[in-house]
Amino acid sequence: MNEWYEQAKSKLEAEKKAGSYDRYASAMKNAVCEALDGFCRQDAEFAQAVVQGGTFTDCMKAVAKGCGSSISDLEAFRRAVQFYFPGADVRFQMSVNLCASVEVEDEPTPKPTLAPKAERKILSLEDFL
Repeated sequence: MNEWYEQAKSKLEAEKKAGSYDRYASAMKNAVCEALDGFCRQDAEFAQAVVQGGTFTDCMKAVAKGCGSSISDLEAFRRAVQFYFPGADVRFQMSVNLCASVEVEDEPTPKPTLAPKAERKILSLEDFL
């Protein structure tokens, strides 16, 4: 991994344990921390933003703000990402596996594909580097 990831992971874990949370933030903090860890692993620039950004406690306050009695996981993760990196967003993809109950565990899971109408090219900053 990279040095930013290791620093971000350490920061998130330490602040998650040390923070004080309301009941909504407390219910979401483990899942949000796990998602942020995954995002930091994916992108060193995001990991750097986490290291240099605000505290995880403040992040969770921003995530829980105005959530009412519920909030979707995707929206919670989106708010957390935008706390550390304003303007960023989260992509989410789900697919159904109709044969999951009969698949052999040793077989690799096929990568989901989009229907032809749904396929599109998404540009990434990496395309320009």
